[in-house]
Amino acid sequence: MGVYVALLRGINVSGHRMIKMTELQRMCEALGLGRVRTYIQSGNVLFESDEERGTLRRQIEAQIEATFGFDVPVVLRTAAEMEQIVAGSPWAPGEGESLHVALLADAPSPDGVARLAAVDTGSDEYRLVGQEVYLLYRQPSHKSKLSNALLEKKLGVASTLRNWQTVTKLAALARD
Repeated sequence: MGVYVALLRGINVSGHRMIKMTELQRMCEALGLGRVRTYIQSGNVLFESDEERGTLRRQIEAQIEATFGFDVPVVLRTAAEMEQIVAGSPWAPGEGESLHVALLADAPSPDGVARLAAVDTGSDEYRLVGQEVYLLYRQPSHKSKLSNALLEKKLGVASTLRNWQTVTKLAALARD
């Protein structure tokens, strides 16, 4: 069985689209996913499955809507991909204000990449590597132009943002 990390976009933020992690875990177990566990309240689920990535993503998204009553984009990564994300960071942790990673649901088009490249990011920086956007904030992230909403708009794909601490912890949990 493969180990996956499902990252849900935009749940439990400012009292909107609330999902309790115990309920999310039960929902995933009911789908037949193995060794399901969650990590913090931002919607991170680790599990095992033999299913194909696209099928898993569609099943999880459909079940979230059926169970909780709202649409939630889901990004999936394997344990090996999480390790690659950590190893592939162009910046050292602690550089700038903070390091984050936007995990994209799909590969962006060349047009989307060009639209993002045209954005004035101020003092903040980004590096697009495959289906990840590494973000180096030199100011508090809530003041940056490089928001998840901007990335989705410019790149034209669903995205979910995690801080470096969460990314490295998820990689370690997926490895174990």
